[in-house]
Amino acid sequence: QVQLVESGGGLVQAGDSLKLSCAASGRIGISYTMGWFRQAPGKEREFVAAISWSGGNRLYTDSVKGRFTIPRDNAENTVYLLVNSLEVEDAAVYYCASSSSRRTSAAAREYNYWGQGTQVTVSS
Repeated sequence: QVQLVESGGGLVQAGDSLKLSCAASGRIGISYTMGWFRQAPGKEREFVAAISWSGGNRLYTDSVKGRFTIPRDNAENTVYLLVNSLEVEDAAVYYCASSSSRRTSAAAREYNYWGQGTQVTVSS
């Protein structure tokens, strides 16, 4: 089992930045790939970003490229989502997920464990 706890969400203004964190515990060794997803009210959960164990492979959805970054600190068992130039459309609950697959994937079905989410609200 892997436990994931997100933090760092909040209410911000458009154009602001946030640093979301996801702390992992439990069987960390099976969390090769880490990802972030988000779900806005009335919408499907969507992929945001993913990173491989080494950090050498990173994947982003088109709408966040150039604004979001996904670094990870394996020594601290933590993955981050650095969010810059927030837009109203970025408002959602952001979920951290881990995958035992070595493939950096945007597919939610590839991820085995999920956190409870952290709310990001963006005002215009």
